Amino acid sequence: MKDPKTLLRVSIIGTTLVALCCFTPVLVILLGVVGLSALTGYLDYVLLPALAIFIGLTIYAIQRKRQAEACCTPKFNGVKK
Repeated sequence: MKDPKTLLRVSIIGTTLVALCCFTPVLVILLGVVGLSALTGYLDYVLLPALAIFIGLTIYAIQRKRQAEACCTPKFNGVKK
């Protein structure tokens, strides 16, 4: 993604979604309703690394956004117009 704002939005949405599934029983209930409750034992193997990846992606997106803003903003050199 070339736009840092889009990358930041995607990473925050992903982090929120994975955290919601990780810390609440939403996914367990959903898997039980669908009939895949046998997979609930493996959720930690998927959700915790996904949460770490999305948190890392969020940090990366914040850094890219700050660099893009610092690059493109004009610097004040002390001369008033």
